[in-house]
Amino acid sequence: MLVSDINSYLAEHGRASMADLTNRFDVAPAALRGMLDLLAKKGRIARLKAAGDCGSCCKCDPAT
Repeated sequence: MLVSDINSYLAEHGRASMADLTNRFDVAPAALRGMLDLLAKKGRIARLKAAGDCGSCCKCDPAT
């Protein structure tokens, strides 16, 4: 898997969660995070904040 594959996927879908990307590309979140950081550094993607009152129920992992 290449960084360009992730870039193409996000260009086509607009946005995706970490879970979506790890499932799509069958890669560990730690490895994916490095590639996403590279794309963010180049200004091709940006991290979005969770919508709503996320963070108060503790049911989700904030890293996803």
